[in-house]
Amino acid sequence: MIPLTVDNRMLAYESFGSCANISHFVTTRMGGCGEGAYGTFNCSPYCGDDPATVEHNRQRLIEALPQAPREFIIPRQTHGTEVRIIDEAFQAADATTRKALLHGVDAVVTRLPGYCLCISTADCIPLLLYDKRRQVIAAIHAGWRGTVNRIVAHTLEQMQIHFGTQGADVWACIGPGISPASFEVGEEVYDTFLRNGFNMQTLSLRNAQTGKPHIDLWEANRLALLDFGVPAPQIETAGICTYIHHEQFFSARRLGIQSGRILSGIMIH
Repeated sequence: MIPLTVDNRMLAYESFGSCANISHFVTTRMGGCGEGAYGTFNCSPYCGDDPATVEHNRQRLIEALPQAPREFIIPRQTHGTEVRIIDEAFQAADATTRKALLHGVDAVVTRLPGYCLCISTADCIPLLLYDKRRQVIAAIHAGWRGTVNRIVAHTLEQMQIHFGTQGADVWACIGPGISPASFEVGEEVYDTFLRNGFNMQTLSLRNAQTGKPHIDLWEANRLALLDFGVPAPQIETAGICTYIHHEQFFSARRLGIQSGRILSGIMIH
């Protein structure tokens, strides 16, 4: 990943660098005004942080973008597989309806310019997608529950149904999240992946000391992209572990649930 700002409070993906029609970003923990487990650059409204602090940080985020968003679309995620299309009907709805439409949503898709699609994470895996041919974007929250229930496939299928997206036209970025070395899980999680048809010889290993399984969420989601036909060279994986690099990125396993979140966003100009 490359820095978007001098103070490294926001990063970008190299593979999106040539896409002049979109803006995107991934926030870090640096450069904001938060304190404690929210220190310092939390921009998510759903994790218990002071609303005034979140708004201040969001204004700092806007200042670093080449074009100010018409609106940030930040769903209230629930580790499910609900995909919301941000279309003209959503655009025309009142604020109360739009808030309800974003509740329980873990992936958002649009072709409308000016709407910045965002996903909040703190160890879970964020993905940003861009269909260059049809000018469609998506932001996906893939924790282990979303991954095991194939949220990436669900999102791509919705992009195909609504906009005609084909895998060959998609560019995808897999962002900072917990690494397989750090993601130790119980046998029940391992068994859930196994029952759902995942090749655990490829996606897991066992800790030599504890005997517990570790799962590679990065690779599981990369394979989902490949299965849809996204070419491997069009997939960028950040390879940054939020648990290990918790001083730079928020990590719920390190800081607890009541802590800040990384915000990953993408917008069509």
